[in-house]
Amino acid sequence: MRFGASTFIWVSPFSNRCLELLRKIRAIGFDVVEICIEDPATIDPSAISPILEETGLAVLTCGVFGPERDISSDDPAIRQRGMDYLFRAIDLSHGVGSRVLAGPMYSAVGKTRLLDNAEREKQRALAVAGIQRAADHARPVGVKLAVEPLNRFETDMLNTVDQSLEFLQMVDRPEVGLLLDTFHMNIEERNLPDALRRAGDRIFHFHACANDRGTPGRDHLPWPMIVAALRDAGYAGDVVIEAFNPGIREIARAVSLWRPLAESEDALARDGLTFLKGVFTT
Repeated sequence: MRFGASTFIWVSPFSNRCLELLRKIRAIGFDVVEICIEDPATIDPSAISPILEETGLAVLTCGVFGPERDISSDDPAIRQRGMDYLFRAIDLSHGVGSRVLAGPMYSAVGKTRLLDNAEREKQRALAVAGIQRAADHARPVGVKLAVEPLNRFETDMLNTVDQSLEFLQMVDRPEVGLLLDTFHMNIEERNLPDALRRAGDRIFHFHACANDRGTPGRDHLPWPMIVAALRDAGYAGDVVIEAFNPGIREIARAVSLWRPLAESEDALARDGLTFLKGVFTT
């Protein structure tokens, strides 16, 4: 089991100007860095790869999906911008050596609408078609897509594992699976360990997040039961801490983070890593 940290803990956006962060993440003790691709134009794989080789860090990537990158939009121009971004993110993932690109790529974060059944099915069909195109682009370069269900306050499309498994069945591409995040699951799943077991081998990536998006372990989540469920599901991928910096106003507003959740970003990462290593190895 490898443990990782999201660049969102410290910076937004991640770019070539933040490369020293990779050395910090390795020095704290992480095996993996999850690079968040906010603006692909600011991230150069040729600058990142030597540092990854130097430090021994593995890399994963996560996409960022705002209103102008919505592949389920009613507006064809917005859908095309969303696909253009997805293709670039896939190519960048391949360039830095990431085997998984994760995130809520089916819609725009914050898109929450009351729709009738016909409108909902149209929205879902557009998302399915877009993810199929992205999977077909990702397959030749060996990148898998991990679709992330979010809580009801952040999306109206995929909130639960069961909804997401139905969506994957519609997509019908082996390259597409799930990113499951304990922060969102804590809100939406009636029984979090059971939901992990139902997801089974469709779990491609996992975010170990506190229920308040603070330090894992300083929360009410049933971590020993979560670990047991992941083992039962056969998950052998990476475990990544995703948290956000309240000092970055745009991100803080986007995720409704109104107060500091740890002494510092470094402390959140360090203490969370210590906890996760302990609970996953007992």
